[in-house]
Amino acid sequence: MDTAILLKGLLIGFSIAAPVGPIGILCVRRSLADGRLSGFVSGLGAATADAVYGSVAAFGLTWLSSFLIDQQMWIRLVGGAFLCYLGVTTFFAKVAEKPAETHNGSLLAAYASTFFLTLTNPLTILSFAAIFAGIGIASAGQDYLGAAVMVLGVFLGSALWWFFLSEGVSLLHGKFTPAGFRWINRISGMIIAGFGILALLSL
Repeated sequence: MDTAILLKGLLIGFSIAAPVGPIGILCVRRSLADGRLSGFVSGLGAATADAVYGSVAAFGLTWLSSFLIDQQMWIRLVGGAFLCYLGVTTFFAKVAEKPAETHNGSLLAAYASTFFLTLTNPLTILSFAAIFAGIGIASAGQDYLGAAVMVLGVFLGSALWWFFLSEGVSLLHGKFTPAGFRWINRISGMIIAGFGILALLSL
């Protein structure tokens, strides 16, 4: 395994995951309300989607990337509507006195929601394609080993960011009163719904 390529992938994945967006808000809110595991699993959904789009770019699957970009209006429409739905449900979510007990069903739902939302931005492929081309990784899908190592690094780097975020935020749970959690739900809901509205208006 090429360690240099893996480290580059780690840096790329970490950098792409770090900017605050709807997924970050969801992860923060779930880490506070449902515990660090729920927040981290939510982040893993986004990391998996990043790896999927990274694979499309790294392995030179131009036919798939072209199709997804051509259909981006419909994909973003669904994603924007789902963000609005999540925003409303988060705004009106009931406040628990302590983090909710996690179970396989809730963790799967947390993972699936962020995986789906991250996939609703097909333009991410272009970002990966530009970055990979700049560092000379699998420019035509020829270096399969290098591409695979790079995608693994992207996933691990993204997952590392979500681990740090969920762990750090969960430490603040005891600092909030029920009234504080209500405001967290309301503010998070409005921000998430705002991202959804912006996505719909950009169509």
